[in-house]
Amino acid sequence: MPDTLLEQHAEALRLFGARVRAVRDGQWDAPTPCTQWSVRDLVNHVTGEQLWIPPMVTEGRTVEEIGDAFSGDVLGEDPVGVWERAAAAAHAAFAAPGALDRTVRLSYGPARGRAYCAEQTADCIVHAWDLARGIGGDDRLPAGLVEFALQEVLPYADGLAASGMFAAPLDVPAGADAQTRLLALVGRQG
Repeated sequence: MPDTLLEQHAEALRLFGARVRAVRDGQWDAPTPCTQWSVRDLVNHVTGEQLWIPPMVTEGRTVEEIGDAFSGDVLGEDPVGVWERAAAAAHAAFAAPGALDRTVRLSYGPARGRAYCAEQTADCIVHAWDLARGIGGDDRLPAGLVEFALQEVLPYADGLAASGMFAAPLDVPAGADAQTRLLALVGRQG
């Protein structure tokens, strides 16, 4: 498992990015486990999340100040290129001196940069699984990243479904591995 939060963030971005690069031309409209999203919608969502990071972390801007700048299709004609640039900029923003200790003003209130980075890392890990499923790729997640995401999700797992952004948690079979437990917490059948 990577030693630091920044290393975990970088590893999650690489994992998702490898799957973005694996999307074939005819797969962008394929369904994903995120029932209302196609492969393109999913990549657009995760890319859009990365685009929010530099103005919020580096510039100290609020959700209200950014407004709808990243709404709609952010991928354009070069989904892979847009993803790569957004991921690099997001990681650079979190890696800047003092960024993890800054207060970031998120939609649900103020949070430390490290909490925002951890949240985005876990989101990227889970969506890497979604994307692999959508394109018929290898859906195994690295054990260290699974453990990281589990630790990030567990404290607020009970409220995820109520947010409207996640399916209800699933029952976990006895003896289930960490990846199955993580996916069940976020309403996915592994």
